[in-house]
Amino acid sequence: MSELDRIFNFIREIDKEKFIGRQTYLTDGEHKENDAEHAWHMAVMTVLLSGYANEEIDVLKTITMLLIHDLVEIDAGDTYAYDDAGIETKAAREKQCADRIFSMLPEEHGKKLRALWEEFEENKTPEAKFAYTMDHIQPLMLNSATNGKSWREHGIHLSQVMNRNEHTADGSKALWEYAYENFIEPNVKKGNLKK
Repeated sequence: MSELDRIFNFIREIDKEKFIGRQTYLTDGEHKENDAEHAWHMAVMTVLLSGYANEEIDVLKTITMLLIHDLVEIDAGDTYAYDDAGIETKAAREKQCADRIFSMLPEEHGKKLRALWEEFEENKTPEAKFAYTMDHIQPLMLNSATNGKSWREHGIHLSQVMNRNEHTADGSKALWEYAYENFIEPNVKKGNLKK
């Protein structure tokens, strides 16, 4: 198989990300987003919000990280943020898919994308920390935009949201403070998030 054949096979394979549903509603409050929509949204957010990162970041690297970080859910499925049982097996399921999906590419490309995925998972570099912030703030924004619809459906408590976002400020303190004041606090007051 030629290098281009392998790259296009991978590109066709990752189209499956569009079928991986998430629990977060789109702003219409009717349809739930898929993984590809989630990745696109965070990529645009990064372009617009990168100036609020705690440390200077490589924007293209961060965007690439965000675009590929959920590809492993093609096999592993999306694990809902508040599904404790699913979270226990998440890392193993996702690693198994990473082994498969990144090996579809020519070696140099596969190693590069795999390294970015691992960097995101480790959450230690400025880019990974900012990507993590985007990955957590984007669903907060959509939950707020839909009057907490997903939170209400799942009976989510403020403490769960706060525990999940324990490290969100590591990528951007300013964006975390904004998200707390504009997306979380109003939904606690409205009763969309249980105290």
